[in-house]
Amino acid sequence: MKKAQNSVDPDKDSFDYDLLPGLIGYNLRRAQTAVFQDFSESLKACDITPGQFGVLILIQANSGLNQTRLGNALGIDRSTVVAVIDRLEGRGLVLREPVPRDRRSYALRLSDQGQTLLAQARTKVAEHEIRISHGLDLAEQKQLIALLSRLQDAST
Repeated sequence: MKKAQNSVDPDKDSFDYDLLPGLIGYNLRRAQTAVFQDFSESLKACDITPGQFGVLILIQANSGLNQTRLGNALGIDRSTVVAVIDRLEGRGLVLREPVPRDRRSYALRLSDQGQTLLAQARTKVAEHEIRISHGLDLAEQKQLIALLSRLQDAST
């Protein structure tokens, strides 16, 4: 099918993005999309999502935390946390253990299988980080992280 003569081809260098390239949000979103796609592809072999990776990392780093604290740390609601933990528990990656002092709460920890999978995922994520940051030196990487943190802090 032929393009209309006056249609705009975004693949051409002459495409006008107007003010978009100067907007922080526009550039963040484009970068986030590219990074997220690579991150997701990196974790495909582990059969976990980026969100599940974050949950596994936090459980490993804070073994015994409950679902409420996990949800608060991630900024997600209780029902979402329960669904994620249900999936991870169903795969044998996470264990829920009753908390003796609070029968309404469960302590979360990684199973041996979860520890093994997370070790593999960490390797994949480290490779991903190298790929996405190849154009930045260490000082620029630290500066980017610091600037992104400042933007996040300013909007909370």
